[in-house]
Amino acid sequence: MSDLSQRIAALSPEKRKLLLERLNQKKGDIFSGSQIVSQSRESNSFPLSFAQQRLWFFDQLQPGHSAYNIFQSMRLVGSLSVGVLEQSFQEVVKRHEVLRTTFTTVDGQSIQVIAPTPTFRLLVVNLQQLPEDKREVEVLRLAHKEAQHSFNLAKGPLFRVTLLRQSETDHVLLLTMHHIISDGWSIGVLICEIAALYEAFSLRKPSPLSQLSIQYADFAVWQRQWLQGEQLETQLAYWKQELGSRLPVMELPTDRPRLTIQTFSGARETLMLPKTLSEKLKALNQRQGITLFMILLAAFGTLLSWYTGQEDIVVGTDIANRNQAETKRLIGFFANQLVLRTDLSGDPTFLELLERVREMTLEAYAHQDLPFDKLVDALNPKRELNRSPLFQVKLVLENTQTPSLELPNLTISSLKVENKTVQVQFDLLLELNETEKGLFGVWEYNTDLFDTASIVQMSRNFEILLGKISTHPETKLNELKTILSEADKQHNLAQEQVYQNIIQQKLMNVKRRNNSRL
Repeated sequence: MSDLSQRIAALSPEKRKLLLERLNQKKGDIFSGSQIVSQSRESNSFPLSFAQQRLWFFDQLQPGHSAYNIFQSMRLVGSLSVGVLEQSFQEVVKRHEVLRTTFTTVDGQSIQVIAPTPTFRLLVVNLQQLPEDKREVEVLRLAHKEAQHSFNLAKGPLFRVTLLRQSETDHVLLLTMHHIISDGWSIGVLICEIAALYEAFSLRKPSPLSQLSIQYADFAVWQRQWLQGEQLETQLAYWKQELGSRLPVMELPTDRPRLTIQTFSGARETLMLPKTLSEKLKALNQRQGITLFMILLAAFGTLLSWYTGQEDIVVGTDIANRNQAETKRLIGFFANQLVLRTDLSGDPTFLELLERVREMTLEAYAHQDLPFDKLVDALNPKRELNRSPLFQVKLVLENTQTPSLELPNLTISSLKVENKTVQVQFDLLLELNETEKGLFGVWEYNTDLFDTASIVQMSRNFEILLGKISTHPETKLNELKTILSEADKQHNLAQEQVYQNIIQQKLMNVKRRNNSRL
């Protein structure tokens, strides 16, 4: 997840100083006198954070659903000490109370309960008895099964680790956590700590990690106490002004009519933007003193406006929500969702649109502390069973890369596990990652609404749009939309020609067969 400081870090020093001054004027010293402190553990039960509360409600409606599983898999080749790896995970479970937390209800109130540190046992599945050509198939089967295996929030544990042994020097590590105790940032924390602990324990040294000053439960207590009164009203006032009046519903053209009840059946399609294009976009954001995310948001809004014919575009995004230094070292569910509303009216140039987007996003970041579900409750939009509230399309730029696991005497690589049952929460989600080769993206879409071909074409149109923007950002939006229309027309004509050629070839084949019978 990318928080405000990370998004602004890419700016030039002059622009960064100016924007930070403006942002601080908007936000003020909201955390003054609100330091998170460690709570007494005497009762051993604590309130849920607002983010946890949402997933708890979801689990009550659909118990044991795997939609909120966080799954990681990696191959470890070399000399692995299973005992040291187990000891490392034992220490991480000891350090982070959230990894031994369960959830229940007392007197109608949901609470989180922290268990004493258990003896951690690494589940080792030995596949060496299988023929070598069958082991990899079994690894993929077990990995897929593990990714879909649900959790019981009341019983736990909500953190599982499985080691698949293919040979003495070839293992696959499977990590699964429920989202209620973790997020994307947390995976990075976990990997860094396992690497440091494994290296130290391999040398029979003590843990090199400093003691944590707070735990996730302390954050949950603080959040409940802090977000009330004046702080809550300040946050609510901004969002009510920004979103409270006639919030538009995005009407993307779909391949099938929308069902009366929202479905979660989905699929994924990848996108790879060349490095040359990514570098041009970065050069643009440096010239304009904005972030890459702002450029992508403005371009994405332009694309959606062309598809829908709407000029008031609302999309969601994720934010890390780790504003205090103490929270950056914790495993837990901190991530929040922001609603970003872009005005594309008046046929501005793309540069003028960027100014609008910059103003809007900075305001949103300045009011990022209001949990999404409290925002939904406050705005109380008309609830529809076939749409997610407030926004149906989401854009995420993951510019905090999850570190790769590095262990002594081991070569570690990711294991790609095909997920045949993708669960989606929105009509459309585009998640982009900065890589050495360029911007890599994944489109996640609802298959009850869209065909794969439609998403592939949308991806192609997005790349065309970014290409034009990167070289001619002074172009007006209507001209950009004309370019998209022409590109789409040419593509459809080419596809139609391919289709006609196939039909013609089939007719010729039938004719030849008929002639051969005469």
